[in-house]
Amino acid sequence: MNSIFDALFGGSAKTTLIAPEDALPGREAPVLRTPAPHTVLGTSIMGPWPQGTRVLYVAMGCFWGAEEIFWQVPGVVSTAVGYMGGTTSNPTYEEVCSARTGHTEATLVAYDPQVVTEEELLRIFWERHDPTQGYRQGNDVGTQYRSAVYWTTPEQEKAVKETAARYGEVLATKGYDPITTEMQPAIEAGTFYYAEDYHQQYLDKNPNGYRCHATTGVPFPAAV
Repeated sequence: MNSIFDALFGGSAKTTLIAPEDALPGREAPVLRTPAPHTVLGTSIMGPWPQGTRVLYVAMGCFWGAEEIFWQVPGVVSTAVGYMGGTTSNPTYEEVCSARTGHTEATLVAYDPQVVTEEELLRIFWERHDPTQGYRQGNDVGTQYRSAVYWTTPEQEKAVKETAARYGEVLATKGYDPITTEMQPAIEAGTFYYAEDYHQQYLDKNPNGYRCHATTGVPFPAAV
């Protein structure tokens, strides 16, 4: 990042992933203690969900817009926003924004695989943000906005790796840099810490609220 860009958008500290030993200590109590039902789907945002429900975690910039995208997908049972991939326990939004927790803004997607496939969810994921931007999405700059996907099943892992390879090839032909998306098992990414209540289904509560969809505009390739 050049100095002008840093001056405009928060400086290099925001775009440097903090070392675990330097992260904020956090707290024992969660910031979301009594979750309300999903304001759109009417389901629990923490479960339990119907038998067979799978969970995938995605990060694609501001989690308000990401969650809104996925709660509209047929077959999605519930969604929630939170913080994942960092070190600080039970971080607050302000702490995550400081870039001193290591987390990215993530969306939990609970879904019925008999209705919507992993590939379809990942097609939406790849198309609806720019996975080549590193620690930013559009004008949203910082480690909390990095692209990430964390899987919880072997089926998801296979789909993540296959779709990333396919989309990366297409992006390369269009002149884009390589995909920077963080891809790993959820168990290695660490706990998904639920964000504060006012963040949950934020764009249902605030229909005119902020949406950031810094897409490449490149469609995901159809299956051969």
